[in-house]
Amino acid sequence: MTQSTTEAKASTATLGFVAFIVFIDMVGIGLIIPVMPSLLEELTGDSVDQTALIGGWLLFAYAVMQFLFAPVIGGLSDRFGRRPVLLITLFFLGIDYIVMALAPDLWWLFLGRILSGIMGASWSAANSCVADVAKPEDRGKYFGILGGAGASGFVIGPGLGGVLGTVDVRLPFIAAAAIALIGVVVGYFMLRETLPPERRRAFTLARANPLGTIIQMVKTPVVIGFLGVIFMTQLAAQSQIAVWAYHTTLVFGWDELAIGLSVALFGILLALTQGLVTGRVIGKFGPKRTCMIGAFFGLPAYFMFAFAPSSGWMITGIVVGSLTGLTFPAMQQIMSERISEDAQGELQGAIASTISITSIIGPVMMTATFGAFTDDQGLFLPGAPYLLAAGLLVVGIGLLFRTLKRVQPLSVGTAIN
Repeated sequence: MTQSTTEAKASTATLGFVAFIVFIDMVGIGLIIPVMPSLLEELTGDSVDQTALIGGWLLFAYAVMQFLFAPVIGGLSDRFGRRPVLLITLFFLGIDYIVMALAPDLWWLFLGRILSGIMGASWSAANSCVADVAKPEDRGKYFGILGGAGASGFVIGPGLGGVLGTVDVRLPFIAAAAIALIGVVVGYFMLRETLPPERRRAFTLARANPLGTIIQMVKTPVVIGFLGVIFMTQLAAQSQIAVWAYHTTLVFGWDELAIGLSVALFGILLALTQGLVTGRVIGKFGPKRTCMIGAFFGLPAYFMFAFAPSSGWMITGIVVGSLTGLTFPAMQQIMSERISEDAQGELQGAIASTISITSIIGPVMMTATFGAFTDDQGLFLPGAPYLLAAGLLVVGIGLLFRTLKRVQPLSVGTAIN
């Protein structure tokens, strides 16, 4: 066996475990989605429209912390390496789930979500591992695999959360803690460092500024354009994250199990799309065309969610909407090819910060829209957040089309130093 073959296998194994870490992160998030309405009702005694608003603020707290700490985590991984950052954040994520499992009141739950947001910012370090070991032309495929791993977490997480939630609404938090802490132990022995010392860069507070990483991307206008697309599409996606459980409970009478299984179905389809289909579609059509193909599937999905007359229409919308998973990995490939190798963590931090901004704005926006159209005053339209999402996606598609027209061959691309 040649040295290059051995190194290739080691890199594949490392990326496999990084995907496992992303999977664990998403399992933990997915586990609590089905039980959140019931848990909030238990802690507050409020109705569905009011608990939806509280749920939006919980997501807000999570997102603010992720926004603030994503560039810090990305910068620290550029300085000290990916391995210690990933293992430490995963460990404290497990501790945090224990805190939430024992939360005696709403304020403890808010504290838990704050800690989750800080530790969940490790996403930027995980994606940087792909840029460390994968060839530029293969990065879209591996970004898709990481995305598929995260989506797979939505297969296990919500489904398991729905089952465990029927026993006790706090049991999913215990399961999430156990999975995270087991992952730390396994990772200690299996995860190898992907960033050699000679490719590391100094950590500075200026670059760790949550807006500073985005500002750094101004040097590459194409990347800024894609960050704008990510902002609009992820803001639209917050409609599903923020109101899905409350909407389906109110309109269709779904319980924790039904909610969990529906989110699990989306996870299965998204995992298949990103893990198995994305690489092939990019290989056949290229990353630019793949971006556009995936983005257009979001529009019919949102309209189905908004006007669904039955549960079957919601399921159909899930199937159609899962194909939007083609877009993000393709954009990541184009962006990573135009950023210098020692700034990949910074790029991923900028992406994570952009997504976190949408997670700050989106949940409050979407749950407020849901509450305004489900109270006893005015028009009753619980699907209103999905119509808002469709409008945001239209803007995102327009910006995507404009940005793709500016993408030039790599030979004339500008890299950030």
